Amino acid sequence: MRLLYNLCVKLCTAWQDAGLVLSTTSNEACKMFDATLTQYVTWTNDKSLGGIEGCLSKLLAADPTFTMGHVIANGLVLIGTGTSVRLDKKLDSAMKKMMALSESQPLTEREKLHVSALDMFASGRLPKACNVWDQILRDHPTDMLALKFAQATYFYMGCQTQMRDSVARVYPYWTPDIPLSSYVKGIYSFGLMETNYFDRAEKLASEALAINQSDAWAVHTIAHINEMKADLKNGLTFMKQTENNWKIFNFCLLCAIYFNSEGTVSKKCTLHLEQKIAPACLSNGSMLAVLDNSSMLYRLQLEGVKVGDRWNEVIPLAKKHTKDHVWLFNDVHILMSLLGVKDHKTTNELLTTLQELAKAPGEDHELSLAPKLGLPLCQALVEFDNGNYDKTVELLYPVRYELLQIGGSNAQRDVFSQLLIHAALNCKSKAYQKLARCLLTERDGLRPNSPLTERLIQKASAVHVMG
Repeated sequence: MRLLYNLCVKLCTAWQDAGLVLSTTSNEACKMFDATLTQYVTWTNDKSLGGIEGCLSKLLAADPTFTMGHVIANGLVLIGTGTSVRLDKKLDSAMKKMMALSESQPLTEREKLHVSALDMFASGRLPKACNVWDQILRDHPTDMLALKFAQATYFYMGCQTQMRDSVARVYPYWTPDIPLSSYVKGIYSFGLMETNYFDRAEKLASEALAINQSDAWAVHTIAHINEMKADLKNGLTFMKQTENNWKIFNFCLLCAIYFNSEGTVSKKCTLHLEQKIAPACLSNGSMLAVLDNSSMLYRLQLEGVKVGDRWNEVIPLAKKHTKDHVWLFNDVHILMSLLGVKDHKTTNELLTTLQELAKAPGEDHELSLAPKLGLPLCQALVEFDNGNYDKTVELLYPVRYELLQIGGSNAQRDVFSQLLIHAALNCKSKAYQKLARCLLTERDGLRPNSPLTERLIQKASAVHVMG
């Protein structure tokens, strides 16, 4: 692994020379900060270094008062969206310790801003946190931690243009001589892809992969482009060629990619579900694994596929987070898994606890969206599961253009578009059946030659004939 700066020199001096001063006298602490950041950027967990967890432990042991060490340690927990200071007393205590350290030390302005941004994120003030990270990047465009934290948070808020532009502003400063600069290509390519600059995105992603074939965001970008273009042939070829790289992190598109043109689900999709997706979910326990499993299984069910007991693989992890309400995108996918196993009691608990928190959201960005977006979307899933298709459409159709705000990628949120179409198709109302056909015409114009769209159009035609 190539760390951000050469480990043969004093790390404290190297960071200072790069214009990114770290207020610690411990070279070991700087080294472990460097190793942690590098693994975060490269989406790896280097066992030879003890992984991210091991590096953070060594970092804080080397200098317990290293404020930026606490920033990256707490930030990685918060950015993972698996918990919050409201839920986790240990994390809350760690954040308070970080704040106290920052107030007792002569930190640089950049470091003070990092502390401030993370404090805002922890209290749910996501837009304000992004403003501060962007402020850091104006003066320090090669601050990778600020860049990554801003990108992730914009992604959570569905701020696609801001996610793209936050990288665009600093991209010219990441010259090839700066370690990890190729990864900025991958990060930038993803924002370009999400805002439909497919050609530019693919070019940058390809450049990144030419330098490092395991660049996670670059692989992610090209996989998404193939899915958005409904380019099944190139998508399958690319996924096969890069399987060793994406199997660790890029699950969300497998279901769509492995639908074949005949309108059946490829055996490869089922095989990957059984051999790769579920085991990964069980082994790492990450929120990402929960989301991707739930999304794929739900899409398969919408297509009429019998998924059997596969929901049982994800439900133990999902149920640990039913009352978290850290990110609405998490909530709706956890709800999918609860509906998948027909756990009505926990479903009601998820809805009730979200309703209660939404009554007094304060400055929490996600909870403020719950009444107009989160709760209607959750209720739409419940109504569809109960066979109340008219009600599903009534809840989902008015908010379909606002769903961008719950975050995730275009491909991930497409599951809700599919849900709306399936609900409308299943309605007895002629008006809603006509709506379904209109939505399919719209979809076909945006994604020509999509096997999924073709299957739904055939279903709509059959409904029309029967009607």
